[in-house]
Amino acid sequence: MAIAQASPHGSQRAGAERAAAARRIGRSAQLDAAAKRLLDVVGAAVLLVVLAPLMGLIALLVRLDSPGPVLFRQERIGQGGRPFTVLKFRSMYVDADPHVHARYVVERIRAGQPLLKLQRDPRITRIGRFLRATSLDELPQLWNVLRGEMSLVGPRPALAYEVALYSEAQRERLRVKPGITGLAQLHSRGRGTLAEYIQHDLDYVARRSIWLDLSILVRTVPAVLRGRGAA
Repeated sequence: MAIAQASPHGSQRAGAERAAAARRIGRSAQLDAAAKRLLDVVGAAVLLVVLAPLMGLIALLVRLDSPGPVLFRQERIGQGGRPFTVLKFRSMYVDADPHVHARYVVERIRAGQPLLKLQRDPRITRIGRFLRATSLDELPQLWNVLRGEMSLVGPRPALAYEVALYSEAQRERLRVKPGITGLAQLHSRGRGTLAEYIQHDLDYVARRSIWLDLSILVRTVPAVLRGRGAA
């Protein structure tokens, strides 16, 4: 019985087709990345201009409510596991113990419980409670977006002690820039476990596109008004 042999021309043609497909995928990914960065820069710049009066008012209220700086700076873990400084309007008293929240979050993560916010947290200022409830404390992160440390859409920037608890598979969420809003904020904010949050983030990483970003941004507005999404 004769054994069919692959034609060298057929093998070359198949290899060329695979290479062409890989180039098309690469070009598509580059275009998507460029479109996402353009959306981030234009969107963040426009929002900073439009929201400047509101941000100025919030800054004044934060300063009048309690002594201390207007902005709160905190190290978070960004794309590729690189740390960066995230900006927020200060919502806690300046002498607040940061370890209280860390211990609370780690305990709930290890118990597989939903990541509910601390109830009646005495560290939170009066204006801080309102800012957190409405996500207005996140607005300064538009500067993080302009600087290229964050995106408008992506997984929320994680704290180092949270990342330390990730499995190898969960670390995939660090492949993309963290965002001001994302799928996890739309679906699980204040109600999900860490594993559920991360699963939404991994879903975003796998399906990410400029069209998905636009969809999330549009859905974020009503979600924030309902008290579920991030600003």
